[in-house]
Amino acid sequence: MECLYYFLGFLLLAARLPLDAAKRFHDVLGNERPSAYMREHNQLNGWSSDENDWNEKLYPVWKRGDMRWKNSWKGGRVQAVLTSDSPALVGSNITFVVNLVFPRCQKEDANGNIVYEKNCRNEAGLSADPYVYNWTAWSEDSDGENGTGQSHHNVFPDGKPFPHHPGWRRWNFVYVFHTLGQYFQKLGRCSVRVSVNTANVTLGPQLMEVTVYRRHGRAYVPIAQVKDMYVVTDQIPVFVTMSQKNDRNSSDETFLKDLPITFDVLIHDPSHFLNYSTINYKWSFGDNTGLFVSINHTVNHTYVLNGTFSLNLTVKAAAPGPCPPPPPPPRPPKPTPSLGPASDNPLELSEIPDENCQINRYGHFQATITIVEGILEVNIIQTTDVLMLVPGPDRSLIDFVVTCQGSIPTEVCTIISDPTCEITQNAVCSPVDVDEMCLLTVRRAFNGSGTYCVNLTLGDDTSLALTSTLISVPDRDPASSLRMANTALISVGCLAIFVTVISLLVYKKHKKYKPIENSPVNVVRSKGLSAFLNRAKAVFFPGNQEKDPLLKNQEFKGVS
Repeated sequence: MECLYYFLGFLLLAARLPLDAAKRFHDVLGNERPSAYMREHNQLNGWSSDENDWNEKLYPVWKRGDMRWKNSWKGGRVQAVLTSDSPALVGSNITFVVNLVFPRCQKEDANGNIVYEKNCRNEAGLSADPYVYNWTAWSEDSDGENGTGQSHHNVFPDGKPFPHHPGWRRWNFVYVFHTLGQYFQKLGRCSVRVSVNTANVTLGPQLMEVTVYRRHGRAYVPIAQVKDMYVVTDQIPVFVTMSQKNDRNSSDETFLKDLPITFDVLIHDPSHFLNYSTINYKWSFGDNTGLFVSINHTVNHTYVLNGTFSLNLTVKAAAPGPCPPPPPPPRPPKPTPSLGPASDNPLELSEIPDENCQINRYGHFQATITIVEGILEVNIIQTTDVLMLVPGPDRSLIDFVVTCQGSIPTEVCTIISDPTCEITQNAVCSPVDVDEMCLLTVRRAFNGSGTYCVNLTLGDDTSLALTSTLISVPDRDPASSLRMANTALISVGCLAIFVTVISLLVYKKHKKYKPIENSPVNVVRSKGLSAFLNRAKAVFFPGNQEKDPLLKNQEFKGVS
């Protein structure tokens, strides 16, 4: 009897050995998570249960910290980078992208082989062999025996054969995605993309894990593992950008009074799930202006009071969703002899539910914004060319008379550019002290003649107001200026000499020596001529008037 017990135990142990030896996907990819948690979710379209067996002979499994990881790739370690376009609205598609980052000086060529970059030196120096892995040669050698590509090693870890897409032999990496107790296998190159429909994904944060294998003869070697969180939500992912003219820093949610603020709503919908949905935007700006409903994703609003306000936005969209269950059929009436044929039986009239049902989805955005005083407007009302006492060949000065509205600026900046306003030539900023009228003169220097674009900015702590103008600076040739000055001086000198000559001629003609007589006529005539000459000399020779008292005495004597 004891021998029988030993024999039965041996049979049970022998029967159990294959079960213990065979690994399943959740054993390889479970990342130490309870398998029951993973299998609580609905089936993803195109994915398989991680209860399937894993071919460990073809795809060896290495635990974290295994020394074999160090030799999994020639020349260093390969890093896998996993990204997604999460968050995703339930029912939409979420896309995952894996990119492989090779060691320094390595890259994938057009044939899918890994080669060394030309003239790139790594720690081992320049390599004489251009290939890191020449998989094209391996593929030709391994599959040359039948030419069909149906070799037993061209299969995934679960035994399914590789899809023979055009150029599939150039795809030398096997990617195994794992989430929610299910897996997806993909053959690819150094970058792959996988999209998953989220209709059957449980709401909330979820974990995606990816294991990457490379070809190694007739088997595969693990080279990288990576994981990342993604989120599925029943709320429309909404973001709002806020911008305002003259606002100095739009990221601090502080804006200016009496200037419109532009609110632009961005709905995160990378799979275009809501492309055919009617979307409504309901705004509350928090300033007692009521609710504003629009179908436009952009709206402008102006706050006329300073203070802090609560902004609220609700987005509504009719999106494809699960159809509600059909109502239970009514109870059949009691049979009576007067009832007609069976086609009138209400049991045969069943409503077929609409497969394209719509469900309202909502998104929300809230923000607290602060409204303050600021510079609302700036204008250049006059430009004046400044005349310099000593003109320079390459320098001109121009005064800009500037006015502004709103708060008082504390700084002024000018940017001088080419006529297209694209190539900056000079930028100057300086503090400014302006009165309440906000009228100031800004003087700027220009190097050489020509046309310039001038951007003038007035700023304070919260605002920055800009205005622009095109000016033309004339030629400033110093020789030309000197000639103009000399010409002016010569003209004035000639005029003075001409007047002097005329005056002398008149004087000689009318002022000849005659004896002094007591005739009243001569006295009057002499006084009139003397007054004329005195005035002429006073105009042209103000510092050389005759003041000899002897002449005056003679005149007095003649008058007496």
